[in-house]
Amino acid sequence: MTAAAEPTVETKRQSRDATGTIQLVSFRLGNEEYGIEITRVQEIILLGDITRIPESPQYIKGLINLRNTVIPIVDLRLRFGMPEVAPTEETRIMVVSISGKTVGFVVDGVNEVMRIPADGIVPPPPSVTGLGHDYLTGLVNSDERLLIVLDIERILGADESATLAAVAE
Repeated sequence: MTAAAEPTVETKRQSRDATGTIQLVSFRLGNEEYGIEITRVQEIILLGDITRIPESPQYIKGLINLRNTVIPIVDLRLRFGMPEVAPTEETRIMVVSISGKTVGFVVDGVNEVMRIPADGIVPPPPSVTGLGHDYLTGLVNSDERLLIVLDIERILGADESATLAAVAE
């Protein structure tokens, strides 16, 4: 997948088109596959140098300068309570828009853009409880694989969003 510019009006329309399909960008963290709506992804870039910020939460890896815009970088593995691993050739930063702010998420790899019928996303089972349930939009069972669909607006709580905003200033 190549880097893309900020989503256009056409791209936003394509996220939920007239046929009732939704486009998701799928990515990996460990052995799990996740997806977010394509309209939220501004671009996908290679992992580069990240400037660490003292006294910031462990999941905030630091800051990068992306074409003269300073953006905070969040390691989704650490945010989800997974163990930290060394970056590989497949590690990427997904640059996304959350509440009007640009944030980079470090992921283990980006897989593909998927077209899913709107009714193909089912709500998580009621037995799924805990903190993670807050940012789960649903599940997609496709081609013998399970994709966890995330609501990126809810991945970071209000306090965390305020921390990121303060860090990026």
